[in-house]
Amino acid sequence: MEKKYRLLWPLSLLVVLLISSTLPNFTSDEDYQTALTDHNKVFSIIPPSSLSFAGESVPLERFYVEEALENELTVNTYWHSSTLLLMKRANRWFPVIEPILEKNGIPEDFKYLAVAESGLKNIVSPAGATGFWQIMKGTGREYGLEINSGIDERYHLEKSTEVACQYLLKAYEKYGNWTLAAASYNAGMSRISKETVRQNESKYYDMNFGTETGRYVYRILALKQILSDPAKYGFHLRNDDLYLPYQTELVKVNATIDDLSGFAKKHGMNYKELKIYNPWLRQAYLPDESRRTYHIKVPKK
Repeated sequence: MEKKYRLLWPLSLLVVLLISSTLPNFTSDEDYQTALTDHNKVFSIIPPSSLSFAGESVPLERFYVEEALENELTVNTYWHSSTLLLMKRANRWFPVIEPILEKNGIPEDFKYLAVAESGLKNIVSPAGATGFWQIMKGTGREYGLEINSGIDERYHLEKSTEVACQYLLKAYEKYGNWTLAAASYNAGMSRISKETVRQNESKYYDMNFGTETGRYVYRILALKQILSDPAKYGFHLRNDDLYLPYQTELVKVNATIDDLSGFAKKHGMNYKELKIYNPWLRQAYLPDESRRTYHIKVPKK
């Protein structure tokens, strides 16, 4: 070990010297400041002059609305790595989400709610909300999703999107506008109903909320703006940079599968690919305790 480190030490010193030799030689603080301003350019975001969400106009003439939107535009524009990856994922998943929203009469803008909720990833929140649409276990079961040790359909994008649609339709019927329906997805309908009575208001932009719900709709609006026109906010992606939708077909299954690894190989993929295409399968087997028919995605032939 000692001999090894003796050999590495001169090499690491050489690397440091090479890096140091490439740095400019600043003779004064003024030279350094000039170099900084020449190379490090950060610009303030200009909010749009008009904007709508789900066909509802955003009152940007109110200073607090404009500033709240500008805050979210700035955060998401300059969080480069995260926002760049959102654009890549959106190209894969929006084509799955959009037709389901349309079928259920939900405005297309709600695809950005899924982006705000999960970043279009199957994540689990500290509270246990799961999947792209961050559905709690009780809510999922209430709306008909199967959730047990072997299957969790909150990870099933098509089925969880259907659940999100049913929730949003119910909220829209209750509040009469899509903006409060969106806010209720974050805070819950009981909380929104309580605040509309307490504040004697019926529109999101007229109401005072805590930080999370108070920023929620503005974050959705900012994501809509940036993902709809990336170049305007400094993002330049080629078509080849975007993630492509999966090319799969469905295999109908109506019996227990004891070995999903064997099932995967039979259908031209490995176990990892099977789980990527079907994240709702939570074990190495498919238990058919409910006597249901399942559709498993496999690579398209």
